[in-house]
Amino acid sequence: MKLTTIGCWGGYPYQNQGTTSYLLTGEDGFQLLMDVGSRALNELEKEISPLDLDAVIISHYHPDHVADLGVLRHYRQLYPKNLWQPRVLPTYGHDEDEGEFAKLTLEGVSQGIAYDVNGTETIGPFTISFIKTVHPVVCYAMRIVEHESGQVLVFTGDSGYFEELLPFTAGADLFLADVYLYAGQERHPAHLTSKEAGEIAAQAGVKKLVLTHLPQFGPENTESDNHLELLRQQAADYAPSVSVDLAEPHKFWDLGKL
Repeated sequence: MKLTTIGCWGGYPYQNQGTTSYLLTGEDGFQLLMDVGSRALNELEKEISPLDLDAVIISHYHPDHVADLGVLRHYRQLYPKNLWQPRVLPTYGHDEDEGEFAKLTLEGVSQGIAYDVNGTETIGPFTISFIKTVHPVVCYAMRIVEHESGQVLVFTGDSGYFEELLPFTAGADLFLADVYLYAGQERHPAHLTSKEAGEIAAQAGVKKLVLTHLPQFGPENTESDNHLELLRQQAADYAPSVSVDLAEPHKFWDLGKL
C-alpha cells in the first residue's frame, strides 16, 4: 500500500500547507482518506479527483483533523451530475461524541459509520483496529493491515504517551506518529515528543518512522529554518536502527519498498 501526505502541520495551516490528512491507496486502487484537515481538498486534487475517493476515516473531531470534511462533501454534492455518477461516501468515525458523529452524514452524499473501537473494521482491502489515545477529546489511533500484502501502517492520530501504544505499534512497516513537541517535554497530556516517538519506534521494531502533526516553530517557540530537521534528528537519536522521515505535502511511501 502507498501512503501520501496531503497535510501534516499540527493545529493550524502554515506557509501555504495544510493540517493532518493522508491518502492511503491499496494495491487494488482503493482510496482511503485519513482525516481531512485544513487545505485537504485543494491538496487532494493534486493527487486524485475527490470524486474518486472510496472512503474517509476520522481519528477525532478537532478542527485541524476535520476542517475540510464539509467542503469535501460540498464538492461531491455540487459537482455536475452529468459529469460523474454520484456515490455516497462512507465516512467512518467514533460515535462517542454524538453531535460530531451526526455531522458525518449528509443525505445522498456521505454516510457516517461508527467504527468498532473494540474490534476491527474492514474498509475495502484494509482491516483496521483501534486504541483510544491520550488527548483532550476522544481520539483513536489506528492499526491498518492490508489483506493481500500483509503490510501494516500505524497512525497515532493525536496522542500523548501511553504504554499500550507500544504493543499496538509492534512490527509495523510504517509508524505515522504525532510529534508536536520536542524532546524534554515528555508525558504531555495531548501529544508525543520526538523522543517518545523514537523510543516507541525502536522498541516496537518498526521499519519506518514518519513524523507528522509537525510544530510550526522550534523549541521554546523560536523561529528557525531547520527546526523540523532538529525534530527528526531527535527522534532518530532514540531510534538508531529505524529510518526516520519528516512528512511534507505530497511526499509518499510505498510500504512494500521500505
